[in-house]
Amino acid sequence: MKAEVINPFLESARSVIQQVVQVSPSTGSMGVKEIIPVQDHIWIQIGMTGHFSGMVVFGLQETVALRIVSAMMGGFVLTEMDEMGQSAISELGNMISGNASTILSNQGFAVDITPPQIIKTENATGMGPRKALCIPLLMDGIGELDIQVMIS
Repeated sequence: MKAEVINPFLESARSVIQQVVQVSPSTGSMGVKEIIPVQDHIWIQIGMTGHFSGMVVFGLQETVALRIVSAMMGGFVLTEMDEMGQSAISELGNMISGNASTILSNQGFAVDITPPQIIKTENATGMGPRKALCIPLLMDGIGELDIQVMIS
């Protein structure tokens, strides 16, 4: 795993969340973590090819995803992760990953990303367990979003 790959995703996530959620996230401790499907979680999975290959997964509790989507929608409170909510949280992952791939490109790394795939606990059968370089983003009043990088 390449630690330098996570920094563009961290920088991008902080910037995008600041813009669309109106919260300035703080950064938790980076470490290697075993990714295993847990109850009431959502993962936004982005594939990556080119100079780096693998995937980046944004993991968060469903209640945190609902708070993020509600903030993205100007305070309209969402009580369940319906199709509109999944589309919005997917777009958040797309924005973060697109910005991160631009940062990587500016650093001389040619990468392509896949469209985001939303994985919920009940259909996470092919998702684990795997080791990932992980860094949590902590958002006051909202919760935690884990950036998990599995790149070779």
